Amino acid sequence: MARACVGYATAAVSVVLILAGGALLFAGAFRTLIHSRLKKCFIQFNQQNEITLTESSRVFNTWKNPPPPVYMEFFFFNVTNPQEFLGGAKPRVTHMGPYTYREYRPKDNVSFVDNGTKVSALTPKTFVFMPDLSAGDPSIDLITTVNIPAVCMCVSACALHAVMNKVKSLSFWTRSAMSLFMGKIGTGMFMTHTVDELLWGFKDRLLTHLHTFKPEVAEDFGLMLNKNGSHDGEFVYLTGEHNYLDYGRIYTWKGQKLMSFWSTNQSNMINGTDGSAFHPFLTKTERLDVFTADLCRSIYMLFEKEVEVKGIPAYRYTPPHEVLASPKNNPENKGFCLPQDQCLDDGVLNVATCRDGRAPVIVSFPHFYLGDKKYVDAIEGITPVHDQHQTFLDLNPTTGIPVRASKRAQINIMLERITGFPMTKNMKGTIFPIMFLNESVLIDDASAEKLHKLLTIETLVSYFPFILVVLGVLLFIISILLLIRSRQRKTSTKEDTTYSPASTKADDEKNGAYVGLVPVEKS
Repeated sequence: MARACVGYATAAVSVVLILAGGALLFAGAFRTLIHSRLKKCFIQFNQQNEITLTESSRVFNTWKNPPPPVYMEFFFFNVTNPQEFLGGAKPRVTHMGPYTYREYRPKDNVSFVDNGTKVSALTPKTFVFMPDLSAGDPSIDLITTVNIPAVCMCVSACALHAVMNKVKSLSFWTRSAMSLFMGKIGTGMFMTHTVDELLWGFKDRLLTHLHTFKPEVAEDFGLMLNKNGSHDGEFVYLTGEHNYLDYGRIYTWKGQKLMSFWSTNQSNMINGTDGSAFHPFLTKTERLDVFTADLCRSIYMLFEKEVEVKGIPAYRYTPPHEVLASPKNNPENKGFCLPQDQCLDDGVLNVATCRDGRAPVIVSFPHFYLGDKKYVDAIEGITPVHDQHQTFLDLNPTTGIPVRASKRAQINIMLERITGFPMTKNMKGTIFPIMFLNESVLIDDASAEKLHKLLTIETLVSYFPFILVVLGVLLFIISILLLIRSRQRKTSTKEDTTYSPASTKADDEKNGAYVGLVPVEKS
């Protein structure tokens, strides 16, 4: 009887568990409830200064000095037929690199403003060469590329105004004289230097001669000249004290909420974060805004696919084709078209305006990935590959933590025909690739282990409805077994109980067959 009661009780409990778990799974409400609870926890942490950019918070030191190593890879396009190109042939380039540098970028000059609701900081970058991760020796490997000082001012940090770009407004005879001068000192359209020289600087012959007449003109040229140890300017970030979703969002850059480089307010907006922090509970449908100082503009990224990094689930977000599309294909980019009557086609951006207009520097993705086909076809040796040349962010959707990222960009120079310079007579507005870089980061093992533990707890809680259903099924099976066992025991008891009549003989021996009567004598 007791086993039957236990069986019925177990069955009742199992049914309740199955129904409860099934209802939660069917409605999909449990995960939403859990996320709501977790968000409330984040808000509570926020109120306790746990996830804000304050000195007492748990995340401040990690934000100030990120533990995962950052690597910068440089790839160069070596021109193999410079003379044939000047004669009208299609330029041919070979791919050289990577030349890899470890990038150290701790925050500096950190100070709190507006009662601690915002924090300002500089991010100086220091580069250290990593020979084991490089394809060659930058002090030896030679690169033949466009003579940038001769074509325009240096790309990164030269004080010279564009030579050829500047002389367009001069007379034909003045331009011819300058062309003869350049030929006399041995300055042509192409130059050959080591990787170290091209990156970190060398004394250029043309600049040195110009420095004699104009001391303000620097003698050195380098794509990364004076960049080692420098920063992109002061950023002011929201600490997230009022809203944890604002954690890490850029408030101002170089003291400005709105830039002035471009022709529309929309183009000049500083949107989103710097790419190092995002809000938790990301979705596949949202748009992530990222500001990049290298482009002097904000871009956005959309969900591409699910990936896994060191066992951590992540969403991959990438810039879509529309980000660098021409105004004719994406009217929102009209403000980035300067001059407005010289709009470029898809996949390239003229950033001369944010470099004081000193150089016709064109930025694109490597190998003109997502660019117009004409840019790819114009250079022999250019082959865009999705996996190798796209920019992406791999973010854990639950926490918003970047677990892997790769920012890729290519530096190009606009080569144009200039009357009076015979060396340019065969040029027809060619966008010529110089080099591209890949700035990448991967979550370190210690941080990955901590994130694993957090996600394990979240997973167990999220799968609680499944646990209820499984537990309910197991209890239901146990209740059936108990009821079957109880039924079998009752049947066995009935079979063992039989009726046996009393023995007469045994009774006679015990009590006698009759009651004896003894006569009573009469007196």
